[in-house]
Amino acid sequence: MQGLRVLVTGATGYIGGRLVPRLLSAGHDVRVLARSPEKLLDVPWARRVEVVRGDLGDPDSLRAATAGMDVVYYLVHSMGNASEFIETERIEASNMAAAAQANGVGRFVYLGGLHPENVELSPHMRSRAQVGRILMDSGVPTLVLQAGVVIGSGSASFEMIRHLTNRLPVMTTPKWVNNRIQPIAVRDVLYYLVRAADAPLERSRGFDIGGPDVLTYGDMMKVYAEVAGLRRRRVLVLPVLTPRLAGLWIGLVTPIPVQLGRALIESLHNDAVAADHDIDAVIPPPKDGATPYRQAVRLALRQIGDGEVETNWASASLEGAPSDPLPSDPDWSGAAAYIDERSVGCDADAETLWRVVESIGGENGWYSLPLAWVIRGWLDRLFGGVGLRRGRRDARHLNTGDPLDFWRVERIDRGSLLRLRAEMRTPGGAWLEWRVSPDGPHRSRLDQRAIFFPKGLAGQLYWYSILPFHGIVFKGMLTNIAGAAAREYTAAE
Repeated sequence: MQGLRVLVTGATGYIGGRLVPRLLSAGHDVRVLARSPEKLLDVPWARRVEVVRGDLGDPDSLRAATAGMDVVYYLVHSMGNASEFIETERIEASNMAAAAQANGVGRFVYLGGLHPENVELSPHMRSRAQVGRILMDSGVPTLVLQAGVVIGSGSASFEMIRHLTNRLPVMTTPKWVNNRIQPIAVRDVLYYLVRAADAPLERSRGFDIGGPDVLTYGDMMKVYAEVAGLRRRRVLVLPVLTPRLAGLWIGLVTPIPVQLGRALIESLHNDAVAADHDIDAVIPPPKDGATPYRQAVRLALRQIGDGEVETNWASASLEGAPSDPLPSDPDWSGAAAYIDERSVGCDADAETLWRVVESIGGENGWYSLPLAWVIRGWLDRLFGGVGLRRGRRDARHLNTGDPLDFWRVERIDRGSLLRLRAEMRTPGGAWLEWRVSPDGPHRSRLDQRAIFFPKGLAGQLYWYSILPFHGIVFKGMLTNIAGAAAREYTAAE
């Protein structure tokens, strides 16, 4: 593929943030249009792209941004109030079309929504179709990709499936739950978008893209539950549940904003199935074929339980897995995680504090409410768990993989980090970690974090049932570890 000069709009969004590094890897020169360029300062690919300040409502900034570009990726879409965004999106698309046509841009690539022809569309789907028509009528050759539900962590459509299925063993849904949908993995969407830059195009037109499975929305939630290890979900259809009421209901039981939930529901009013496979003549299918829905869900969930419970721009690879979360994703996306974080200063050097941290558990105890830990161990044994009987192999030293009572050492960076993964019986995944760092002469700092990924409603109820004890157990643990280190340090002096 010959390198092209490419402009990407929507680089801070879900698709755009994942597309830019893949365009770079494909050998293209990338310019990014951003209303607030400072949002892109910390992305790993920031120094490999040209970031220009611009606004789709400002024609002058668009003329400057499109100058010299071969391809413009238009990846902007609002999910706000229909009475406001339809006209706004029309004006913005028209502004971009005029700027690209005036500067002789060679191609538009636009990601629209998969929908049947000759039916009444929701306001959001109608606006997306309108934007596609504006770009195709601009005189600039335009390739429109029309996708349905995109499966990947951070995708609004997938997050609604995730949160509803995780939280509700029995779901009441509108009748659209029986509509047919052809979901597509985000990795496949990105594949088509990258290839669209120089795919042969005889005329401007739209192409349907989708995965190999056609399912009902209800089936998608049931498969998600199976992959996530949840009990079978029951779906009750209520014909009287309007999009407005359903949006309020989603806002009540999930972290997804009410207005976004309503927009997503309205967009599911019709079937979303590819009408043809014309795209195959323009862009060949992915090498190993399109990703099945079950596998796409498995990829989207792979960060749960792998021990890496944090992701940031600095630690991310240039591309990363397309299904993985990015820090730019909305704060309501991703698996629900409950976190208890505490920090304390310690009157001991970091070396002494680390020795105390590494000696935790077994005969040395857990530095907080010993009886509570014993009772928790008994309960774990009662329900078939390992309890506290395993202890620890060495009184002072730990290694990755060591059992530690009903925990296991998942990661140890000796002198600075100890992370334990729970092997007790819990309705979800749990971790406990400590970080030790110097904090001046003869001083150190201890950061403690407990993390819990609930599995279903039982997991959420479990977390809240033990929440009153956290202030006692976790606070006491942190304070007592620091106190033990200070006493040991003083005695050594």
